[in-house]
Amino acid sequence: MSVGELLERISAFVRDFDEPELIDNIFVDAKRNADPCTSQGCMWPKSSDGKVHVPYVIANHFSSRELQVIQRGLDSFSSVSCIHFKHRSSERDYISIESRSGCYSNIGCHGNAQTVSLPQSGCVYRKTVQHELTHALGFNHEQKHGDCDNHIRVKHNFDKINTLNQGTYDYDYNSVMQYHKTAFSKNGQPTMVPIPNSNIAIGQAT
Repeated sequence: MSVGELLERISAFVRDFDEPELIDNIFVDAKRNADPCTSQGCMWPKSSDGKVHVPYVIANHFSSRELQVIQRGLDSFSSVSCIHFKHRSSERDYISIESRSGCYSNIGCHGNAQTVSLPQSGCVYRKTVQHELTHALGFNHEQKHGDCDNHIRVKHNFDKINTLNQGTYDYDYNSVMQYHKTAFSKNGQPTMVPIPNSNIAIGQAT
């Protein structure tokens, strides 16, 4: 299944009453994105070695197999970027990876402990781990990309956001942040169509 399909499936479950209200799989009180939020303090700080070290803890309710999947997702960032997830020691701001009743994250650094929820009931896959961690780093969904109108015709309420995703790439149909063509469709018809070539595969998380 694609990342979008996995997230859709898990979001179909009823969340606990004390879970945060979400838009797609993002906190509604954290509607920030990778470019404008830099002036609002959502960036994880860069260290003197030029890397961004993001502290994390993992709740003890995951199985050993699930821990391996989560660790592979965490480690995958350091091989292609300056991001390095590290075990928290005493840092004030950190990510707390937990199995709660929804699959979600804040956008960017929220301050203090912030939850990245990866339910054991269907969200512990490397690509979904990467997806939620990418949110925590300050990135929004690909279909909300500032220049999405040049690449995709959206037929669902994915509000466009003025973001350049830190200037790291152009629109990427197969980003781990791109939902599939029929995401949240009620009739099986596409909710977003690539343009000008509608036959291009999207949402493969390659």
